[in-house]
Amino acid sequence: MSEPALDRVLEPEVFFTVEAATEVMDTVEDATEYDTMDHSGPNESFVERLFAVGATGSMLDIGTGPGHIPLLVCERDAEARVLGIDLADSMLAVAERHRSASPHAARVRFERADAKGLAYADGSFDTVYSNTILHHIPDPLPFLAEARRVLKRGGALLIRDLYRPRTRTELDHLVREHAGEASDYQQRLFAESLHAALTPTELRALADRAGLADASLVVDTDRHMSLQLAAR
Repeated sequence: MSEPALDRVLEPEVFFTVEAATEVMDTVEDATEYDTMDHSGPNESFVERLFAVGATGSMLDIGTGPGHIPLLVCERDAEARVLGIDLADSMLAVAERHRSASPHAARVRFERADAKGLAYADGSFDTVYSNTILHHIPDPLPFLAEARRVLKRGGALLIRDLYRPRTRTELDHLVREHAGEASDYQQRLFAESLHAALTPTELRALADRAGLADASLVVDTDRHMSLQLAAR
């Protein structure tokens, strides 16, 4: 008998805010553990892809977490200005510490904001991007629609996330492969994130409904997928 397919199961260790309908990693332990995990490889890969699709100018980082990517962006592009938003106060506190210690601090700022209901005008940003936030959101459709709304016409968009493995065996293999030397707690966070992720088929359907039918969906690695629009 073949192994059953994995259903999407939202992460149990993050709390649920009724007003935001969003799961938020907002404990000091979660923020600290996430920050100390080695995301350097995926982050560098993300930034490479971001500039490959034409990122420039005023940028919005949705779900900035500990704020590493805005600083990498500003290191790469001396003209970039990045607003990073997150709903988790603990993550924003970590991000602010990184910003304060950076030579690029003046071109980066952070705000607490809900990805599914942004207070920015239509077409506010030349570039909109997000790295691994989708799996934290029970219903990602409003988030995707908002990302499209605040992007300038012809701007660059990159939304990358994990995608859910087909089976528990595949999930366990990914945890061993990519987090085998991490702490038990960090391995559990990674496993829960994989279980909470969408599949490429699910993301494609949501993107089409959110007004992103013209965005390409790319399976990047054995665990990452990207929704992207090249600047025009």
